[in-house]
This record gives sequence, C-alpha cells and structure tokens, in this order.
Amino acid sequence: MMDILTQLKQQAEQVEVLDLRNEKTTVEYEANQLKTCTVAETKGTAVRVIRKGQLGFSASTDETAKDRLAANALESAAYGDPAPFSFPDPQPGPAVRTFDQAVADLPIARLVEIGKEILDLVLPVDANARCNISLERSLVSAGIRNQRGLDVAFRTSPLSLGIEIDRIEGDDVLIVYDQLGTTLWIDNYLDFARRLVEKLKLARTITTLKPGKMPVLFAPTGSLALVLPLSQGLNGKEVYKSTSPLRGKIGEKLFDEKVTVVDDGTIDGQFASASYDDEGVPRRRNVLVERGELKGFVYDLKTAAQSGVESTGNASRQLFYPPEPSFTNLMVQPGETPLKDMLAGIEQGILVEDLLGLGQGNIISGAFSNPLALAFKIEKGEIVGRVKDLSIAGNIYELLKNVAAVSREAQWVYSTFYAPYMLIPEMNVAGKN
Repeated sequence: MMDILTQLKQQAEQVEVLDLRNEKTTVEYEANQLKTCTVAETKGTAVRVIRKGQLGFSASTDETAKDRLAANALESAAYGDPAPFSFPDPQPGPAVRTFDQAVADLPIARLVEIGKEILDLVLPVDANARCNISLERSLVSAGIRNQRGLDVAFRTSPLSLGIEIDRIEGDDVLIVYDQLGTTLWIDNYLDFARRLVEKLKLARTITTLKPGKMPVLFAPTGSLALVLPLSQGLNGKEVYKSTSPLRGKIGEKLFDEKVTVVDDGTIDGQFASASYDDEGVPRRRNVLVERGELKGFVYDLKTAAQSGVESTGNASRQLFYPPEPSFTNLMVQPGETPLKDMLAGIEQGILVEDLLGLGQGNIISGAFSNPLALAFKIEKGEIVGRVKDLSIAGNIYELLKNVAAVSREAQWVYSTFYAPYMLIPEMNVAGKN
C-alpha cells in the first residue's frame, strides 16, 4: 500500500500527516472508595491538505481505510477555508524532556496505592470528607510529516493526579479541588494534596465579614480569575477576529509593571511541554506581557498567516479536530514580596482561593462577577477563618493596572498554570443579599 503522504503529494500542493497513539490507564475513587480501573488505547491518523489554495481535513482510527481518508481530505478541500499559510520546513526544536520510563512503567496497582496515600492524608484531618480522586497515566506518541520534508516524532508520559474534596455539614457545603500534572516522575507528588489538606484545616473555622471595598489577595488558584480572561485576549485567533480588547496594542503599557506573563512550552516535565507543537513548529518561550507592556500573542500557522506574523509554536490539536492556537504552560512571573509581608500589610481583606463559575460567559471582555467558592478573611495580617456567601466583581483590564504586590512564592496549579499570589489593593466584595 502506498504511503498516504506519497499518495496525496501527487494530488495536492501541500500535505500534512499526523499519526497519533495514546494509551491511557485511569484509576478512579468515588466517595473514598475505589470505583474503576480502565485501560484505553486510541490510535489514528489525521490528514490536512492544501489544494487550489483551500484547506481540507480528515481523520480516522481505521488503519485499513487510508484510501478513504485521503479521498475525504481532498473532497473536504473543495469546500474548505482559504489557506493563506504553508506547512513548515524542517527546523531543529529545543531538547525538552517529556518522557520518563518510571512513569511509563507505573502499574495499575501503584496508581491504586497513590490513591490510598491521598486518602490517608485527607481522612485523618476530616473524617466527613468525601474524596473523588482521578489518577491517569498516559503514553502518547505522535509523528508529523509534510511534503516539505518535515518528519518529527515525539512521545510524552503524562501523569495526572486530581482530587476533589466534598464536605457537607448541615447547610455548609465545601468543595475544594486541585491537580498535579507532570510528564516526569517527581518524589513530591503528594504536595498538591497536602496543600489541599491545609486549606481544609483552615476552612473548619467560619467567620463573618462585612461586605464593602477592601484589599483582595488572590492565591495562585484564585488568580485564574484574573488570568483566564487575559489569556483569551492574548490568543491570536481572537486577535484576528477583532474580539480581543488587546488587538493593535502591542508595545503599549497596559498593566502594572509588576505583571509579566510568559507562555513557555520548553520546560522539562511540564504537561504542555514538547520539542514541537502539533504542526511541527518548534516550541519556544513567548513573552506576552513584560513589566506591564504588551509584547505579543500566541499563534498557530493559520492565524499567524492571517495576522501577517510567524507562528509562535502554539498549535494544539486532537485527532478529530484540526489545530488551533492554544497556550502551553502559562506563567505569571513571581514578584519580589514575601507572602508573609503581603499578609502583614492587610488590616482587613480576603484571600481568594477559588471562585464558582469561573470561565463561564463572555469573559474575553475582561469582566467577571463570581461567587466565592473558597475564601478566607484576613484580619491584622492573619488568616482568621473561612468566609461564605460573598462574591467579587471587576474587570481584569482595570484591576491589573494597579497591583499592590506580587509574591516571591509561586506554584503550578491545574497542571499547566503557574502563578504567584497577587494583591489588588481595593475591590468591591458583595454579600449574598
């Protein structure tokens, strides 16, 4: 059988072939009990062609249907979007460690054991806690080829450990969540669960807070409220569509000089790292905001060509979905102020750990209004207890113009987001009524 790339080169000006294989082992606990252990494997091929200037796409998991796959790709090109770009020439990518045999060899029994270790951390602290735990180990291999001679292959060994803790006592419902994502084995794999346990301990004391204007300290998990709308504005697809408030503002100082945001797909062991993106373009470190100044956006090949710039190596795809620009490891750079000093300077305020409904609605404008899922009262520099029935609102494009302090301490949260503590000097905190 003729190779599909060779076959399609005779019928289209440009051809790209992605071969993807993912073997995934999942162990799940529900309400403190082991529920399921599953192993699933996905293997398939996705093809993009550019024919008469139009883009065609097709994908299949049927290895015996390569002729049909090729025909579908060519047929879809007749009705496809204009393709103002070219598939990339071969280029050397950075050396990035994304595979670890120690992770690849993790058996189901070890994943089950890690789940028990997490339970042993939580339940002695709160016997009423119900833990839902997901432990997932994958082996992913991908190869990308095109008519220009590009032929790259890479493999990763992503390990994801996630825990949701539900605690219901009367009318008090507390839900906390955290996740670890890594592609290299780390000895401190339980640290994320220990952080969650500390929050659980602090949350046992409930206190009251009079609504009004006050300092708001965003924890790394809570700072997603500020960064999620910003990340949408920094996406090249939204810039091209003219929906980003940041369009046309490169070089302008839009935020406090304490704010620096970087997207870096070249960090060893991180979930979204690789030597190449999903179009075969080398990954790189992209500085998006530097000391408050807008420096750039993230692009894949198509959106870069539409915007008259180069791809930033940020194409991301799934087997049955063509590439789109997406962030790799999004990082808000740490500052110079120790967390203890930030707390000490707050006479009365709140520490925001998590918000309800984050990311819902039209967030690209920067506006948000969310109830607080987990927040603590700060009084005279001390965290004195959990507060309930409060919400915060604002616009990140205004809030990030005046940041009182950014902490030295920072941490990875939810696998691909790295953030410090960020102090907004004044926000309106509203009560339930």
